[in-house]
Amino acid sequence: MRILIVEDNSDFSSLVAANLARAGFDADQVSTAADAQKAVASVDYSAVVLDLGLPDDEGIDLLRTLRSSTHTLPIIVTTARDSLDDRVVGLQSGADDYLVKPFAMDELAARLHAVLRRVDQPAEQMLQVGNVVLDLGNRLLKIGDEIQSLPARELELLELLLRNQGHVIKREALVNQIFGKHGQQSAGALDVYLCRLRKLFSDAKATVRIDNIHGLGFLLSDASETITPVAAARSLHS
Repeated sequence: MRILIVEDNSDFSSLVAANLARAGFDADQVSTAADAQKAVASVDYSAVVLDLGLPDDEGIDLLRTLRSSTHTLPIIVTTARDSLDDRVVGLQSGADDYLVKPFAMDELAARLHAVLRRVDQPAEQMLQVGNVVLDLGNRLLKIGDEIQSLPARELELLELLLRNQGHVIKREALVNQIFGKHGQQSAGALDVYLCRLRKLFSDAKATVRIDNIHGLGFLLSDASETITPVAAARSLHS
């Protein structure tokens, strides 16, 4: 799960990111409201950890903006503002939780897990195309009757492709989702992961395929389907 940390204190932000990594979260870090809005617009974050004291805008205003555009995105406010009025304003402005500094890093991780559990949709825990089934709850991949082993990054890539099956996803969008806002530096790794997935599908006799739609992006579909350039263009997802 990828988390966005919005915090203008770089040392504290790095400390939070390091501790969240130990709790199983990947984290991107930004220090301004403007960068936070750009990041949220380009990456499908699981949650945001938001400090209210930002150099270019009030954190409360950013909170309201994010909540108006992303209704279900979990947002945890972290701030030194500890009055009851501040807490009420934060929660009424759309925060899912409010954590006063200083706080224990384990508590932040626990609260993140709690808000993420509240927004989980059970119907989305099982993704299937053809004979490929991904159980998100247990992070298990099954092809036909066999359980397959797949590293975390490849599982994340497969989840994105399965969620968008039948639709072309741009390379840039996949890179941003897998590697975060600095994903351009890891763009070459995407091809390696796609190659591994294709080999796994071939070895396990999967009934799905991943097509590279030239100039558009990538598309996962049932192997029995015929993909035409016109149909691929119509199915394009950013």
